Amino acid sequence: MAWLISFFETALFIALAPLFCGWVKWVKCLLQNRRPPSVLQPYRDLIKLFRKRPVIAAEASWVFEAAPYVVFVTAVFAAGIVPFAAHHLPTAKVADLIVLVGFFALGRFFLTLAGMDLGTAFGGMGSSREMMIASLAEPAMLMAVFTLAISASTTNLSEAIHWVLETGLVLRPSFVFALGGLTLVAIAETGRIPVDNPATHLELTMVHEAMILEYSGKYLALLEWGSQIKLMLYGVLISNIFLPWGIAEDFEISHLGFGLAAIVAKLAVLGIALPTGETLVAKMRVFRYQEFLGFAYLLSLLGMLSHVILEVN
Repeated sequence: MAWLISFFETALFIALAPLFCGWVKWVKCLLQNRRPPSVLQPYRDLIKLFRKRPVIAAEASWVFEAAPYVVFVTAVFAAGIVPFAAHHLPTAKVADLIVLVGFFALGRFFLTLAGMDLGTAFGGMGSSREMMIASLAEPAMLMAVFTLAISASTTNLSEAIHWVLETGLVLRPSFVFALGGLTLVAIAETGRIPVDNPATHLELTMVHEAMILEYSGKYLALLEWGSQIKLMLYGVLISNIFLPWGIAEDFEISHLGFGLAAIVAKLAVLGIALPTGETLVAKMRVFRYQEFLGFAYLLSLLGMLSHVILEVN
């Protein structure tokens, strides 16, 4: 029964990721006084891409064709270990924050290789920018992870969530700083404004889009779906680590339903906060990325230091 619930939760996570992205786009269009598309539009786009026959350059190697599958599979595995509506699942034993960072890094590695595989100017430019962002974002994310790990005495997601629920609602400066650092990292890692703009093809601003310009058909669909899952992953992480109240602690139908309703409500709020922030700020220039992610690292470091100074007995 527990494994069945775990598989169903993972499938639901993957299925709802395009809906979350559709909700973010819908809210953003309203904030910018534009007519919004349907929140179901990402599903229609994916279906259309899966029906198209992909066009592959003659110079492409096996890396180019394997990268979309690796990106999508790593996103699915990450979704499988992140607690969604319940956290005492069989996958809890491997639900480790360090493993999650490794999944993200593996998908990014193959995507950057694929961007350089054809030798195009845009692909190489996007890959170099992506690795620059990753080299700055991963230390900040790991520092936020270590802040949580020191507080909960574990890097296991399920155990950390259980610890937060047991200790109750307490204002911890370390968690406030770690939340700020992880939020900035999530913005950079998912290619959102001000670091990247997912709705542009301008040479001076492209990062993620530059690496996938040569993809079409099912390969592009897998990459787009993988990026949608990654965006929702960060939303679920922020919601369930720092505000886990409502998540189911057993397998009763009523508790699972309440847990699902709670995470949907949290994601709906995040889906309003994200486009609101993107509407209020402008896309920054590339050489400002280090300042943005340096600040994220500083926040995460302050979180760890404040835990040592204020919370360690």
